[in-house]
Amino acid sequence: MEYILIQFVNGLCQGSIYALMAIGYASIVGVTGLVTFAYGEVMMIGAFAAYYTFQYFADQLLVGILASFAAAACMGFLVYKICYERFFDKPRHISLICTIGFSMLVKNLAQILFGANTKAMPSVIQNFFLDIGPVRINAVQLIIVATVIGLSGALYLLFNKTQAGIRLRAVNQSRQAAALVGINVKRTILFGNCLGCGIGGTAGMLLAIYYQSLSPTIGSTFGNKAFASAVAGGMTSIPWAAGGGVLIGVIENIGTAFLPNSYRDVFAFVFLFIVLLLRPEGLSKKEGIRP
Repeated sequence: MEYILIQFVNGLCQGSIYALMAIGYASIVGVTGLVTFAYGEVMMIGAFAAYYTFQYFADQLLVGILASFAAAACMGFLVYKICYERFFDKPRHISLICTIGFSMLVKNLAQILFGANTKAMPSVIQNFFLDIGPVRINAVQLIIVATVIGLSGALYLLFNKTQAGIRLRAVNQSRQAAALVGINVKRTILFGNCLGCGIGGTAGMLLAIYYQSLSPTIGSTFGNKAFASAVAGGMTSIPWAAGGGVLIGVIENIGTAFLPNSYRDVFAFVFLFIVLLLRPEGLSKKEGIRP
């Protein structure tokens, strides 16, 4: 029982990162109306941006967050220009196929530029432990959860208290109506895509810090888990997508208490299958971005 409690706490920490991943994914789908399969590679680029920032510039978490967000947001700009901008009035599968091709391109270029081997993520968090009963929580877990909560709060304020957030929500509800009231729809979609990708890049950095490793091939696993989490929210509900991420993290860690660790990544896809089977519309039936 004590071991399961420890795994539950580990799951909450890991699930908080998955929640951030899912928030970024749901933001992209909500504002563009298109599913992306390049999100995992965007997260991977964010993780590598932080890695090289820690290696050669500054070993501070805040600097790494800014670097990962900026690099991933730039990737979001490229995804928009290459995969979205010319295809909004075309069948949706065209953009989807473009994101698959973009994903393959980035993954292979990353293996050439960064090397195919797994790298050790620099340790930027001074370790200490907090004992709560039988559970020992380390500094990495505490700071990661605090970072995710802080970023989520900032996003809530952005979506609900700023003009940019109002424009994003308006475009999500109706592009035609948003255009009629003077909103630049294309610019807003570009901003929303870059924002969602930046969030994903930050989540990728946090996962690399959590696992203390990264490689050019981690994008597929990251992207699939973000997709599975977002499916729980009907693809566009930010709260339910975040909840799905936390749930997957907890299920993964509880599951490894009974099954070998090699089955860890299976749980996300089992969760996705169950949600699609029982509630294909997601756990929330409402539409639109709802921070």
